[in-house]
Amino acid sequence: MEILRQQFLRHIGQTSPSPMLVEVARAEGVCFFTPEGKRYYDIIAGVSVSNVGHGNPAVTEAVCRQARDYMHVMVYGELVERPQVRYAARIAEYLPAPLDAVYFVNSGAEAVEGALKLAKRFTGRRRMVACRNAYHGSTHGAMSVMESREFSDAYGPMLPGVDWIRFNEPEDLGRITEETACVLVEPVQGEAGVRIPQEGYLEALRRRCDEVGTLLIFDEIQTGFGRTGEMFAMSKYGVTPDIVCLAKALGGGMPLGAFVSSGRIMECISHDPALGHITTFGGHPVCCAAGLAAMEYIIDEGLLGSVERKGALFETLLGGHPAVKSIRRSGLLLAVELGESRKLYRIMEHFKESGILSDWFLFCDTAFRISPPLTITDEEVAEVCRIVVDCLDRL
Repeated sequence: MEILRQQFLRHIGQTSPSPMLVEVARAEGVCFFTPEGKRYYDIIAGVSVSNVGHGNPAVTEAVCRQARDYMHVMVYGELVERPQVRYAARIAEYLPAPLDAVYFVNSGAEAVEGALKLAKRFTGRRRMVACRNAYHGSTHGAMSVMESREFSDAYGPMLPGVDWIRFNEPEDLGRITEETACVLVEPVQGEAGVRIPQEGYLEALRRRCDEVGTLLIFDEIQTGFGRTGEMFAMSKYGVTPDIVCLAKALGGGMPLGAFVSSGRIMECISHDPALGHITTFGGHPVCCAAGLAAMEYIIDEGLLGSVERKGALFETLLGGHPAVKSIRRSGLLLAVELGESRKLYRIMEHFKESGILSDWFLFCDTAFRISPPLTITDEEVAEVCRIVVDCLDRL
């Protein structure tokens, strides 16, 4: 273990000075296990990736089946590959009209990149609007539409022509003008600490975009595939964007992203120039097979119908603790607010010792995240909360 840890630190590019350094030997359901057999409850599901649980047989069997048939054959968009076509058609069934054209890519950040390019191409405009305290990815374009200078200053200059508005503040919508190609917004702000749209806000945003001919882009990378209790958060909140970005749970645990729009809008990137947006591994057949299997599992097992109940159970079991200032929640996406960053950092150490994998938010270092697999049972919710309460007691 010690040699492996040393090799990890030497040969794996590091994302921070202080990784958890917990080795994963296997994962099943809502848990993963170390080589020594220690169990960790995964209450963030790889940050809303493993919505159908770890090691889901329906997904692993789909992966093995497709890997036996074929893996990579040709760059995306040239050959007719059944896993891509079937999955795109299934996604379109659950998205409101006119969102029916799916462009598969590799990740959420790449989905955002593609959506921004599509909006600029379709409108002929060059300015973009995004929300403060939003996270859309770490590639250059995605980082350019993040207002936080803490993340972007070291890598500048960023893309020009970006304006920012405050989420849930209708008075800022005037910054969206006839020069704006697109507005990129999360229907529920994730890394801001689970900020729920106030009644009427998303509708007002939709109206403003329509008034000035601006495309509305929803980033549903965290909220898609049942996380909020509907297959997509846009259905929960009743507002349809012009483009939606998907990733994380889209691949059922495999790397996959997509941006989706109407055929009328999507058609513009297929010509003048042709190949103006291409990807080698986007829509990899194994990833699409895994994602389709995961989506079918969510549907067949009726997981959407239990999300709200399970989220409310977390809220009930944790909300009364004196250390918890508030809980912000949409379905099974929760931010448990402690009010102080020092308490958050301390509880993360208690979680590690006690066998809980959680996380904080990039733009909210006073709350911890709960976004477990949708397959978590009521009994597992109760056991997780028992451990979390014990950790809260030690703050």
